[in-house]
Amino acid sequence: MDTLREMRRLRRRLRVGAPDPSLTPVSGMAAVTELVDRLGMIKRLDGAIGPIKTRDRGLSGGELLVGLASAQLAGEDFLVGLDRRRADVAGQVLAPVAGLSSTTAAGLARRFTDGQWHGVETGIGDIHTAMLAALPPVRAAALCEQVTIDLDTTDVEVYGSKKRGVAYNYQGQRCGRPHVATWAETATVLGADLMAGDEDPRRHAPELLGRALGVLPTQARAGRVRLRADAGYFAGALARAAHFADVEFAIGAKRIAPLWRLLDGISGADWTDAVDMDGAQVAVAQYTPDWWPTATRLLIRRVRLDVDAGQVSADPRARRRRTLRPEQRALPITELAEADAVYGYSFIVTNLDMSTPEQAVAVEHWYRHRTQVENIFRDAKHGAALNHLPSGYPQVNRAWMWGALLAVSIAGWTHQLTATPGPRAATRTRRPRGPSHDRHPAAQADPGAGPPDPPRRSAHPAPTPGIPPARRGPRPPPCAPSNDLTRPHGPEPPEPRPPEATLGPSTCHNTRNRLRNDQLDVAEINWTPTRGFGSEELNRNES
Repeated sequence: MDTLREMRRLRRRLRVGAPDPSLTPVSGMAAVTELVDRLGMIKRLDGAIGPIKTRDRGLSGGELLVGLASAQLAGEDFLVGLDRRRADVAGQVLAPVAGLSSTTAAGLARRFTDGQWHGVETGIGDIHTAMLAALPPVRAAALCEQVTIDLDTTDVEVYGSKKRGVAYNYQGQRCGRPHVATWAETATVLGADLMAGDEDPRRHAPELLGRALGVLPTQARAGRVRLRADAGYFAGALARAAHFADVEFAIGAKRIAPLWRLLDGISGADWTDAVDMDGAQVAVAQYTPDWWPTATRLLIRRVRLDVDAGQVSADPRARRRRTLRPEQRALPITELAEADAVYGYSFIVTNLDMSTPEQAVAVEHWYRHRTQVENIFRDAKHGAALNHLPSGYPQVNRAWMWGALLAVSIAGWTHQLTATPGPRAATRTRRPRGPSHDRHPAAQADPGAGPPDPPRRSAHPAPTPGIPPARRGPRPPPCAPSNDLTRPHGPEPPEPRPPEATLGPSTCHNTRNRLRNDQLDVAEINWTPTRGFGSEELNRNES
C-alpha cells in the first residue's frame, strides 16, 4: 500500500506543458567554455587565421571553428544541429560561441583560403603552447621530453552524388579522407588535410610533417621528436623529410619480395621475444632502401599463429593470411595446419638505435602503439561528428572536419590540465589497441597504462621504458643529406642540397631493389607555421 501511495503522489507532481527555458541538457558545456576562455582559444585562432570578412562584424573564423566543435561535443551530427543549439536559450548562455546558425556557418566556412586553413594549425600550436604554460613545470617537461608524431588517414563515407572533393576508395565507397598528424602523448591534433577518397597520403605526408613540426611548441621541438607511420607511408620521401628535420622515424614496410628474401638469412638465435605480446619475436636485418638515410635498418616482427584454433582463415584473401610467408600463403588450410610453425610477419624500417636486442624490443613495443591515433579517429567520429561530411562544398566539409578534430583536442587539453598525479602518473594516457595492420590476436594492451578505475588520463605520460633517453641541451644541427643517404649503383646523383632546401622528386635510377614508392612527387615543405594578418598584432598585445 505504501508503494501505491508513493506512485500516486509522484503522478500528481507530473506536469504537461511547454519546456522550461531555464533548463538545458548540455550543462557540461560550462567546462568547455571555461577551457576556451582559460587558453584563449578563439583569440589565438583568430590571430593565426586572420580576418575572413572585409567588415569586422559578426562571427570570426576562430568563433566558427569553436562553435562547430562545441555543437559536436553537445551531440549534434549535422549542420542543422547548430539551429537546435541556437534555440536552447539556457544552453546559449553556457556555450563558448552563441548565435551560430547553420547558414552562417556554411557561409563563413566558404570564405576561408588555403593559407587560412593552414593558419588554423598555427592557432592550434599556439593553444598547445598556452596549455603547456598552464601545466606544472614538471608535467610540462615530461610531455616535451619525448614527442611522438603519428600520421594516419581515415575514410568518411558520404552518400550525396553531387558532393565535391570526394571520390571512390578501393572498397567502392564514395568518401572523403582526412589526413591527420597527431601528438600522441597529449592525444591532440597538430595538422590535417581533407583529401578525396582516392588520393595517396604519401604524396602529402612530407608537407604535413613539416607543418606539424612548425606548430609544435618551442619546448616540445627542443626535445626528442619521433615519427610513426604505417605501411601506407612506405616511401623514401617521408623518410628523407624526417631525416632532414632531425626527426627519428619508424615506418611500416610493405611485404615486398626483397624483404621476404631477407628472412632466409636470419637464424633462430637472432630472434628475441617481444614485450607484452604472446608468441611474438623481433629481429633486426641490414636493409636500407635506395636514397633512404644510411642509419635505416629493418625491424622484423613475427607472431606464431595457431591454425587449429582458427587464427588463420581459409580464405586466401584474408588480411592475416597475407602476413604469412609466400610459400605458406598459397597452401590450403589443411596442409597449412600440418606445417611445423606458421608465423605472421611485419616489417618496419627505422633509424632508431637498435644496436642491442633489448633496444630492438623497445622500439617494436613503442611502434606497436602507433594505433593510438585510431582512438582519436574513433573519438572524432563517435564522440564528435566526423562520421560524415554534411555539405556538398569542400570548404564547409573541411570546417566540419576541423570542428571534430578541435573537439577531440579540447578533450585532450582538458585531460592534461585536470589530471591529478598518482602513484603511476608517468604512464601513458590510454590503453592502445593491438596492431591494426596485422590483427594478430596475441596483441595486448600497454602495461604502462594505469589501473582502469580513474576515469581521467595520466598527469604527464612518459614514453615506454627501454627507449633511449632524450638528448639534453640544444638540438644538434641536421646532418648533411649528401653523405647520409644510400646510393644505388649507377651515375652519380645531382649536387647535394642543404638540409633547409625544398625536397623535390627523387632522381635516382631504378635498380633491382628500387622501391617504386620513391618515385612519388613531393610537395614543397615549409617548416615555419603559417599565420594570418592578425598574428603580429596578437603577439604584440600578449607581450
